[in-house]
Amino acid sequence: MNESISKKVLNIITILIGNAIYALGVVVFILPNDLITGGTTGLGIAFEHYFNIPISMFVFCFNAVMFVLGAVVLGKMFALTTLISSFFYPIILGVFERIPQLANVTSDRMLATVCGGLMIGFAIGIVIRAGASTGGMDIPPLVLNKKFGFPVSVMLYLFDFTILILQMLFSDKEQIIYGILLVLIYTVVLDKVLLTGHVQTQVKIVSKKHKEINQMIVQKLDRGSTILYGETGYLHTDQPVIMTVITNRELTKLNQEVNKIDPEAFMIISRVNEVKGHGFSSGKIYRNKKTAAVSGK
Repeated sequence: MNESISKKVLNIITILIGNAIYALGVVVFILPNDLITGGTTGLGIAFEHYFNIPISMFVFCFNAVMFVLGAVVLGKMFALTTLISSFFYPIILGVFERIPQLANVTSDRMLATVCGGLMIGFAIGIVIRAGASTGGMDIPPLVLNKKFGFPVSVMLYLFDFTILILQMLFSDKEQIIYGILLVLIYTVVLDKVLLTGHVQTQVKIVSKKHKEINQMIVQKLDRGSTILYGETGYLHTDQPVIMTVITNRELTKLNQEVNKIDPEAFMIISRVNEVKGHGFSSGKIYRNKKTAAVSGK
């Protein structure tokens, strides 16, 4: 119970920090250098230009409307995970806008584009990893997906592209190029953040000394393994194949240990984006052989 509460508190703190970093990136790098961007912030920049509405005020009102839409269409659970971002982001954005020193960090557009993209991508990534959404323009694609089955990723890119076009109408060529670069940077960083800590290495080992290698994996690396029964393509003889999933840091040690046991071992190493199960997404369970035999595992 206490662990569950601690995790929820940690997630809330992460969401707050993520939104604060997002707002800081916008105020320090995006707005002072007249960069264009996607999402609710980009829409706010367009509305400020056309209707002279302060960005933080527009973002707050827009997020509130999207929050209600999301709650009605997508349910209460979605509303709870989006609540913090929907209202905290525009508030902290307005607070940062009132600090004049933040707007004087750099006048170099390239530096602002790179730093802004890194901060925004990282911020959105940690918010999503905390099980929440940044609200705003994240919601319409999800609503369209539920109602009409449109792919979320396609709708996200379509909305972002439309928002960029709205800003291109009053932007010079340099602003447009930097804006596109900004979106590309934060998209790449977002993907990296989402995969950080989840990417693992799958190794398949073919060796005559498969029993010794399997024992080494279990005892020295403290990792589970699966024996796959294969057949050689040329001689058609039975050949057990050891499959195991390890962390990237453990790969060097595995290579060394396998080489000690059988220098002629054949290894296939591939990267997997995510692994679910004991030892990765949940704690390890140790069973003795008798218990495992009885349970059939």
